[in-house]
Amino acid sequence: MLFALLCKDKPGHLNVRMETRATHLEYLNKLNAEGRLSIAGPFLDGEGKPCGSLVIVKAETAEEAKALADADPYAKAGLFESVEIKPFNWVFNNPEA
Repeated sequence: MLFALLCKDKPGHLNVRMETRATHLEYLNKLNAEGRLSIAGPFLDGEGKPCGSLVIVKAETAEEAKALADADPYAKAGLFESVEIKPFNWVFNNPEA
């Protein structure tokens, strides 16, 4: 099952995002290699700067998706103000459909 991780950055924490980016990308590359990552990328503010993340993962349960979200280096660094986890149905342009 797919789950969307909707992550909102804390205001004024762009420096945390940039300092943690390399380890965050390593983590996403690991999930991708394991076949657990479907799509990921940042939300942008009005100035084009990252202000959150959308990560869609494959997990058996919402609890497993939460564990993946909690293990993200961005989460561990305290970047996120909030993280919503929602079941996701990829209808259009799904390469696995």
